[in-house]
Amino acid sequence: MKSYETEIQKWLSSDALTADEKAEIRGLTEDQKIMRFSSPMDFGTAGLRSTMYMGIGCMNRFTVAQTTKGIAALIKQEHGETRGVAIACDSRNHSTEFSKICARVLAAEGIKVYIFDSLRPTPELSFAIRELHTMAGINITASHNPKEYNGYKAYWEDGAQVSPEQAAIVSRARAEFDVLDLSDLPDFTDLVASGAVTVLGGEFDEKYLAAVSKTVIHKNAVRDVADDFGVVYTPLHGAGYRLVPEIFRRMGLKNLYTVKEQMTPDGNFPTVTKPNPEFKEAFTLGIALADLHGSDLIIATDPDSDRVGVMVRDHSGKFLTVTGNQMGNLLLDYIISAKREDGLLTKDAYCVKSLVSTDMAYKIAACNGVKLHDVLTGFKFIGEVIKNYEKVGKADEFLLGFEESYGYLCGPYARDKDAVGASAMILEMTAYYRKRGMTLYDALENLYAKYGFYTEKTLNIEMPGLDGIEKQKKIMQKLHEIPTESYAGVPVKLFGDYTAQTFKNLQTGELTPTGQPKADVIYLTLETDDKIIIRPSGTEPKIKFYILAHGESEADLSSKMGKYAAAVDTLLTV
Repeated sequence: MKSYETEIQKWLSSDALTADEKAEIRGLTEDQKIMRFSSPMDFGTAGLRSTMYMGIGCMNRFTVAQTTKGIAALIKQEHGETRGVAIACDSRNHSTEFSKICARVLAAEGIKVYIFDSLRPTPELSFAIRELHTMAGINITASHNPKEYNGYKAYWEDGAQVSPEQAAIVSRARAEFDVLDLSDLPDFTDLVASGAVTVLGGEFDEKYLAAVSKTVIHKNAVRDVADDFGVVYTPLHGAGYRLVPEIFRRMGLKNLYTVKEQMTPDGNFPTVTKPNPEFKEAFTLGIALADLHGSDLIIATDPDSDRVGVMVRDHSGKFLTVTGNQMGNLLLDYIISAKREDGLLTKDAYCVKSLVSTDMAYKIAACNGVKLHDVLTGFKFIGEVIKNYEKVGKADEFLLGFEESYGYLCGPYARDKDAVGASAMILEMTAYYRKRGMTLYDALENLYAKYGFYTEKTLNIEMPGLDGIEKQKKIMQKLHEIPTESYAGVPVKLFGDYTAQTFKNLQTGELTPTGQPKADVIYLTLETDDKIIIRPSGTEPKIKFYILAHGESEADLSSKMGKYAAAVDTLLTV
């Protein structure tokens, strides 16, 4: 009998499953059986993410409980039972159920639990871990994935996601527990009544909003233009539905137009195919509302409110998407300028970005005397830099951390990207420029005039089918083993292999360290100083190509990007 068939029989013979859950399993196709029962989800630094079905390879009440037992083992190893765990969730189907299962498992292990009374933005969980001094945190969310997905993110005491070493401990520990054993879990209501579980409510929101408010630089920027300044906002059925509008009101915004159809949390995301603010399609209702009220700014946050997307009007009045890289540059330039204007920019000011994000940030930082740190993809690495500065008493020198995937953090109060805080800074920045007769589109054009033309493109090469993960691994292995000497006809100057943690000068053979932890990343620096960065997705069977380029003009860049994008297929053979 095949291993997955053995696992299926185990589930079907268990009294832990309901009749409906067993019926779901019996109705599976052969491919579905293989996908859901062949192997468990990998638990890494990004936690878990999968579709919500029965099976060891999916998110369900059994796999959530088993993983939480692994978290409990890590906490006990560090003697952190009394410090406890903070738990939050987003608007997805089953998120509330899964978060309560986490609480019940932890409490059964004698670990103190703090849990929010309803859905909350991911960054508020990161803030809560630091504010409550808990040992760890758990967030039930699949970020901006389609409605079929849910996920499990684990955080440690600094408010950032767990390290690779901690993830390995959790992974080993959870494997020791029977995935179907949910016996002896205490009742959630009884745990609250006994004090083993503390429920966090609106009073904690006030603490979080106070921390976000401290990042505002020009306190009256919004009030100064409030009478004729209108903004459209949508939470895309997610966790930003209360706190983003609230922080806007506290900043003095009078004319806030919310997309009514998307203001109610709903895990089915009925108005969008994907609840992702990176996609223009998610703004369809927002654009109609903006046109109705004459607004030139639309802000959208994703379901767990850690990413934020923006659309602005160009000179013709047409709405255009501000990319994650463009917004990172806009925010960095604005924060530096605003702090300098108010005498708040210090000699030790610093910013952090992921290595796959725009090279324009280097130019902005260098021109303004600001230190820039480049780190691996994953906001935990940005949080690590903030933590190191905090250790020497310089956390407040932090200006901005950002990733090209629409994630930004504008203050040291959290260790994860924050769409609430970023939305507040975007609002302030837009109001500041508006008072000076400029739109955000004008500000973006000024960046190019000041720092030069930069552009970026991300290509997601999916590996469908049952062998997708294996194909992904083989391609990455080949790229590590055989250095790429040219790309799109342009010689490669430096070959970066982050598994070996080295850069190799292909002309001289000289090796220099990356200065980063080991990672499955290939980093090509071309003779033009353009960059091609390749890494596998951490949650899906696909390989991501990041193209970072600069040029003398938009036409020059367009030509380059077309050539670079077309050459991706040359690296995908195995």
